[in-house]
Amino acid sequence: MKFISTRGDAPALSFEEVVLAGLASDGGLYVPERLPSFSKEQIASWAGLSYQELAFNIIQPFIDGEIEDQDLREIISKAYCSFRHDAIAPLIQTGHNEWVLELFQGPTLAFKDFALQFLGHLLDFILAKRNQKVVVMGATSGDTGSAAIEGCRRCENIDIFILHPNNRVSEVQRRQMTTVIADNVFNIALEGNFDDCQNMVKASFRDQSFLPDGRQLVAVNSINWARIMAQIVYYFYSSLALGGPHRSVSYSVPTGNFGDIFAGYLAKQMGLPIEQLIIATNSNDILHRCISENDHSKQSLHQSLSPSMDIMVSSNFERLLFDLYGRDGSEIQRLMSEFESGEMSLSESALHDARETFSSFRLDDDDTIELISSVYSNTEYLLDPHTAIGVAAARAKCRNPHVPMICLATAHPAKFPDAIELAAKRSPNSKLSEPKLPSHMSDLFEREERFTVIKDDIHAVQSFIAEQLGT
Repeated sequence: MKFISTRGDAPALSFEEVVLAGLASDGGLYVPERLPSFSKEQIASWAGLSYQELAFNIIQPFIDGEIEDQDLREIISKAYCSFRHDAIAPLIQTGHNEWVLELFQGPTLAFKDFALQFLGHLLDFILAKRNQKVVVMGATSGDTGSAAIEGCRRCENIDIFILHPNNRVSEVQRRQMTTVIADNVFNIALEGNFDDCQNMVKASFRDQSFLPDGRQLVAVNSINWARIMAQIVYYFYSSLALGGPHRSVSYSVPTGNFGDIFAGYLAKQMGLPIEQLIIATNSNDILHRCISENDHSKQSLHQSLSPSMDIMVSSNFERLLFDLYGRDGSEIQRLMSEFESGEMSLSESALHDARETFSSFRLDDDDTIELISSVYSNTEYLLDPHTAIGVAAARAKCRNPHVPMICLATAHPAKFPDAIELAAKRSPNSKLSEPKLPSHMSDLFEREERFTVIKDDIHAVQSFIAEQLGT
């Protein structure tokens, strides 16, 4: 299988090449030339498989023999052996035909572990085979950084540099990154917002001349195709658990960078019967404005109680646009140039096709707190602020109450104690209290931190990276 750029001017790559490339040379994102397709009978035959077995069946066609099946099975097994729940992605019922898919059972308590534990072991395998050393550079709005560090810190052939917006992630999120003390791990607190971090990473991929000879950048953000691929699996897993493919299911997905919900879109394209995909956003609502009002314009970024969604440039939306515009790379180049100027709108046909699959919803901080409090009062189940937005979106936008609605729980509530404290004050008579971190993180606030604050200047960041690499 070959992978092509959304902008049409980069060479097609093999699977291993696309994992190492991340961003395409023309600035686009890689997608497969064609998607694997599974019949209803084939999907039904997977009922009862473990998460790991199902992951192999879904991922293997994308790799198309580049990695031996036994090696792929071992990579998958290693990726999920550190998850705290045997089901890997358990479902919890929170209402009539409403379910929460717990995607926070991994080592860093966030859904990013599903892709980044897999990507870390995948990179380790590919680099060892090639006898190659690389530099991982990534931006995080909160959860990607810790998951990437956890996935890569034991890799002998990787130095990893993660940029997070200084003072714009929760303390738990920051400490999960900065308390990993290892010779190959470097945390940069950028004096800017997440979009500044992400733009700096993309610019560095376009011009890697600051790196020493023989080294290249590898992406761990969801611009890396392997991350999207790994996330497709839990859509199939959760659907099968609720009777799929013999019944349709719907999903509500809290999303900022569009990667998590794009994986659901791909699952549907591959044959999974998904009736509805709801884009759930906070006050940084560019995706909601695009779907509901055809307004994909840049606006000021607001710091919220759901920091992982404080994003105004949703990178993976470009992958959807590529399909909506008939896979015409020149059209995507035009759209992205238009967006760079600050404004962008979709054609009538593209908007119509998007609305056929997606609906959208926006929730501000105050209503997020109210939802956390309400759900806890009715079920004694505690949501983190991102998941709360997903549940609110599901309840507001559900088209068919007879179809199971699955809300993706993207993070453990203990990562966001400020939001939980506000929710507890909203319900003074409830027993809602700050959740405890799991035992493997119980000493997180006592661990040594190590990070470097750097101004929002690409030359300062690149100079720092070059210095740490000994150039």
